[in-house]
Amino acid sequence: MLIYLRVLKESFNFAINALKNNKLRTFLSLVGVTIGIFSIIAVLAAVDSLKKEIEGSISSLDNSTIIIMRFSFGPTEVPRWKWQQFPDVTYDEYQYLKRTVPNMEAASFALNVPQETMKYNDNTVSNVNIGAVTHEYYDIEALQLAQGRFFNEAESVSGSDVLVLGDEIANSLFGSSDQAVGKKVRLYGRKFTVIGVLKKEGKGLFGDSKDTVAILPVNVVRKIFGDNNKSTFPQIIIKPEKDVDNAEFIAVLKQKLRLSRGLKPDEVDTFFVNQLQGLADFIDNITGQMNIIGLVISGFSLLVGGFGIANIMFVSVKERTNLIGIQKSLGAKNKFILLQFLFEAVILAIIGGLIGLFLVFIISILASQFTGDFQFVLSPWNMFIGTAISAVIGLISGILPAISASRLDPVEAIRTGM
Repeated sequence: MLIYLRVLKESFNFAINALKNNKLRTFLSLVGVTIGIFSIIAVLAAVDSLKKEIEGSISSLDNSTIIIMRFSFGPTEVPRWKWQQFPDVTYDEYQYLKRTVPNMEAASFALNVPQETMKYNDNTVSNVNIGAVTHEYYDIEALQLAQGRFFNEAESVSGSDVLVLGDEIANSLFGSSDQAVGKKVRLYGRKFTVIGVLKKEGKGLFGDSKDTVAILPVNVVRKIFGDNNKSTFPQIIIKPEKDVDNAEFIAVLKQKLRLSRGLKPDEVDTFFVNQLQGLADFIDNITGQMNIIGLVISGFSLLVGGFGIANIMFVSVKERTNLIGIQKSLGAKNKFILLQFLFEAVILAIIGGLIGLFLVFIISILASQFTGDFQFVLSPWNMFIGTAISAVIGLISGILPAISASRLDPVEAIRTGM
C-alpha cells in the first residue's frame, strides 16, 4: 500500500512540475478537458435548476391532482382540429362529478380570465392575475395565508364580492399587507372586500407568482363574464383521496363525464383528464433529453481534451526516457512505471476538471445574482460527476503512453536518453 502512495506522491510532483516547466503546452492540453467538464457540468446544473424551478412552481399541488379541461397538458393522439372543437367543462359538470364520483377528497371549478386593473383610493395596480375558483381550491392548492381567511362555501356559492390578495398586490395598494384585510378595492366596476392576504411566495421561473394574484369566488366572475364567454378558460380541478387507485379513479371519472355528456361507446372523449404526475413525467422526459443533447455536445470537447492529455503524456514519456531506463535498471517493475504515468495523466485531467468546475461555480453565482429569484444549482452530485469524468478521461488518455513507457528496454532507454 505504501508503494502506491509513494507512486501517487511522485506522480503528483511530476504533474505539478510539468505544469510549471511547460506552462503553454500544458495549458493548451488542459483547455479541452476544462471546456469539456465545464460544458457538461454547466448543462447538468442548468437542467437541474430548470427542473427544480418548474417542480417548485407546481409543488403546492399534489401529483395525484387531476385537471379536466378541453386541452391536454402533453402530446395527444387526438387531431388538433378535433380537440379544438371540444366543449368547455361547465359548472354543472363540476357539481355533477362532485356528487357522483366516489373517493374524491375535493373538487373545484376554476376560470382563467384576463388580467385586470385594481384600485384603492388613488392607488392603482395593473396586470393583476385573477384566480376565479370555488372554496375547495384552498384545500387542493394548500394555500397559505399571512392575514385573514379564505372565502367559505356560502360566499363561494352566492358569488359574494370578496377576494384574497397576493402579497405584492396588497403592498402596492395599501403600503403594507397587514393593513389590507377589511379594505374595499374596486375591480370590474364593483367594490370587493379584502378578506385575506397570501404569504409572500417570490417570483417564479415563468414570471408572476401568487404574489400578483387576486382570488375571487368563481360565481361572481361567472356573473360578470357569463358561461359562454370565449375569453374565459374553465377547468375542473380534482384531488382524489389518499391511497386511491388512480387508474381506477380516472376510469370512473371519465365514465361519469361521458355519461353526463351523452357520449356513445364508439365516440372519443370530448375532454382531457390531465394528471400532474403526467406533467411531472413529461418534465422529466424533456429535461432528460436536454441532458443527453448537452452531454453529446460536451463529449466532443472532452474528446479533444483527451487527445491533448494523451499528447502531453507521450511528450512526457519521450522527455523522461533516460529516467525511465535508470528506474528500470535499478529494479523498478513495469507495473510501477505504468502506474506512475497513469497517475500523472489522471492528476493532470482532474486539475483541468477542477478548473472547469470552478468556472461553473463562479458563473452560477453570477447568473443567480442577475436572474433574481431563479437560482442556479451546482449540486455535490454534479461536482462528483465532473471529477469522476475528469479522472476517467485522464485514465483513458494516459493508458497508451503509460504502456509504452512501461515496455521500454532499460538499456535502450538509457542510451536513447543520452
